[in-house]
Amino acid sequence: MSRNATSSVSPPSVKPSNFSTFSIGVALFTCTAALLLAGCQKQEAAEKKLPIMVRTETVAMADYAPRTALTGVIAARTLNNLSFRVGGRVAERLADVGQHVDKGAVLARIDPQEQESDLRSAQADLDAAQAQLTQSAAAFERQKTLLAQGYTTRRDYDAADQALKVAQGSLDAAQSALANAKQNLSFTELKAGAAGVITARQVETGQVVQAAQTVFTVAEDGDRDAVFNVQETLVARTPTSPAVTITLLSDPQIRATGKVREISPAVDPASGSIRVKVGIADTPAGMPLGAAVIGSVGAKPAKAILLPWQALTSSAGKPAVWIVDPSTGTVTMAPVEVLAFNSGTVVIARGLEEGQSVVTAGGQLLSAGQKIEISGAGQ
Repeated sequence: MSRNATSSVSPPSVKPSNFSTFSIGVALFTCTAALLLAGCQKQEAAEKKLPIMVRTETVAMADYAPRTALTGVIAARTLNNLSFRVGGRVAERLADVGQHVDKGAVLARIDPQEQESDLRSAQADLDAAQAQLTQSAAAFERQKTLLAQGYTTRRDYDAADQALKVAQGSLDAAQSALANAKQNLSFTELKAGAAGVITARQVETGQVVQAAQTVFTVAEDGDRDAVFNVQETLVARTPTSPAVTITLLSDPQIRATGKVREISPAVDPASGSIRVKVGIADTPAGMPLGAAVIGSVGAKPAKAILLPWQALTSSAGKPAVWIVDPSTGTVTMAPVEVLAFNSGTVVIARGLEEGQSVVTAGGQLLSAGQKIEISGAGQ
């Protein structure tokens, strides 16, 4: 049996491969990125060409006298180291540190037994010398009468005269010894030579002290000093006789004015500072001894440039400012040396010249060669 079979063969369907799809996607992404990058670069270039609005200030030199504030303490103008003028054991101590004493007040006593014994001995010697003088005077008068009557010799008369002179000398010596004994007895009491405040005490009751050994230190009443330890470089920049404003640290409302009274000629080797004493004529009652104070003084005027603190930027970690080139309307960075930082301003010592134009606002957006537009120009 024959069969005529006819079969129709359809062509196979073609499906896109994964590789082709990926390639097309990459191509589209690359084109899009390129277009976006080109657009950004054009936008950045356009923005870079646009000038940045800034404010400027013309550099001008001026006299600058900075005020320096230092911390010090109130001290007495005069300090007295009090000591006994004779040695002995301290029997009484009648004053202590911080106590105010009047002139002549007894501060301490030493045991007076030795001095009292010396006084009694000196008194006995004086009595004996007085008796000897009386006897010698009577003998001399007798010899004088006898010599006039011719009943004695010239030798006996001269001997009586000599004995009288010796007795008189002995009496004078005894009187001097008695005065010294009385004085030494008075020295067993230590008295304040002037009114003031006791700032230090070096002995206790029962302690044996030597003559001239310091017992108390008294800060005399009267004018006061403010004492400061000042760096040597600052002393060199300070005027010869500046007025110093003294302010109480705990209460700035309490103020006084003084003048430099004494500058130590030697530098403290430990701190490298120099002690400066400022005399205060009328010390307020609120500034007691030892009070912490602030001394403010102006230094010698020096040429410097004052700029707003907004003008200051940094280059490699060092202070710098933006300088405007008027011929091109662009800016360049210039390093500067800062002398001091004040409230709202900085003091430039070096790095700028008079007449230069410095950016004082808008500098945070600048870069070297950036074109700028000065705010307010042409108005």
